[in-house]
Amino acid sequence: MIVVEVNGYKIEPGANLYGANLEEANLREARLTGVNLTDANLYSANLARANLSGATTDEVTVTWPDGFDPVAAGVVDRQGGWSSDST
Repeated sequence: MIVVEVNGYKIEPGANLYGANLEEANLREARLTGVNLTDANLYSANLARANLSGATTDEVTVTWPDGFDPVAAGVVDRQGGWSSDST
């Protein structure tokens, strides 16, 4: 497994990225499966082809890049407001 460090945060599957400032980070093709993104700032981050399956957050506190669809990416809302499993 490849572990990448961005802005002092280890980017790897299952990482706790609570409150991480990843603004403008290049996370292209990153393996972010199962990570905690609560309170994370991903504004203008490059998430092209990143794997966010099973990543968790709550929809209120995370800042996504413009046009990014967390539901389509497989992110799960721990508060139950939305998830990739919602119908």
